[in-house]
Amino acid sequence: GKYVVNGGIALWTLLNLYERTQYLGQSLGDFADGKLSIPEQGNGVSDLLDEARWELEFLMRMQVPEGQPLAGMVHHKIHDGSWTMLGHTPPEYGDNRGLHPPSTAATLNLAATAAQGARVFAQIDPAFSYECRRAAARAWNAAHQHPKMFASPMDKNGGGPYDDRDVSDEFYWAAAELFVTTGEARLQQYLLKNAHFVSAHETVEHERVKTWTSMTWQATASLGTISLAVVPNALGPEAVKAARRAIVTAADKYLALVEGSGFRVPMHASSNGHYPWGSNSCVLNNAIILALAADFTGEKRYLQGVSEAMDYLLGRNPLGFSYVTGYGEHSFENPHHRFWAHQRCHRCPEPPPGAVAGGPNSRTPDPISKRVSGNPPQKCYVDHVDAYGVNEVAINWNAPLA
Repeated sequence: GKYVVNGGIALWTLLNLYERTQYLGQSLGDFADGKLSIPEQGNGVSDLLDEARWELEFLMRMQVPEGQPLAGMVHHKIHDGSWTMLGHTPPEYGDNRGLHPPSTAATLNLAATAAQGARVFAQIDPAFSYECRRAAARAWNAAHQHPKMFASPMDKNGGGPYDDRDVSDEFYWAAAELFVTTGEARLQQYLLKNAHFVSAHETVEHERVKTWTSMTWQATASLGTISLAVVPNALGPEAVKAARRAIVTAADKYLALVEGSGFRVPMHASSNGHYPWGSNSCVLNNAIILALAADFTGEKRYLQGVSEAMDYLLGRNPLGFSYVTGYGEHSFENPHHRFWAHQRCHRCPEPPPGAVAGGPNSRTPDPISKRVSGNPPQKCYVDHVDAYGVNEVAINWNAPLA
């Protein structure tokens, strides 16, 4: 399936990485035009932005057109009518997909990322930038007209529900992105009065428990704070300093977790003692916080924290296993994926290098990962195509690996 709230944080991550190169002295390096193996080549635009634009255009197509009921709102997702078997090559894949109702969360994801895209593409493609800005404004207004349109937790036949009943963080994130782009005084006042203002939480509510990470598809307040801290804006120097301090404070907490962990990973078990679904994405997002702290302070200890996170993902863990395909002698090979399903169907390809597994998940929700149920959190993992609880891949998990 295709999900707006997963696409939103993945898209933001890539665009924010680009903005770091523009404002914090980082280099595009391997993301310059022509560096990646993608169809858009030689167009004078960073491959990072070519890839990001693909997702942004999809999100914009999910917006309800003008003149229709709920105009400006954004459909939550699109996916198959029922769960399909693994092992499909594209020509064989003919199952119909259904468009699901709009949600406030999805609408605010578009408001945020389209506003971000509007400023990023302003000099590169002014016409597209205008489209983004218009889509963002429509989404922002529509979300205020329908502030409690929530995705149903029962809408899970053929795809995940990705439900979220607390969208206060999405409102803050969208307001921050719109303000950075437009500088509108009304948005500044909205931000200054917001409970999430310049917050960068070291823990968030994930799977209904406190989880050691700053951001997920369901917890997006830190995204807005990061944009306020990275991109020049009209907020004023003291507020920008406060945003940066909040990020550095979260990074300090993650460094403390590194020091307290036998495998020196900037993450700890959730408040229930478990590793959550997609735990590797928590490690990667925490590494982003550490990298930003290094940018803001110039202190190398934060970069060392990033290195510790990558060491964990690439094999310095209790399993001696690299969670990234193509990297390491003993590495992730069998994702729960309908096309990269070579373990199930030899006509299907093996995964390309660079895909990251969801990682250890103490819930062990599928029959395969149930084999390791009760293990210590970092050992709740099996590399098997049917182990969807630990071996899924997702764009919002892979984006922070960039």
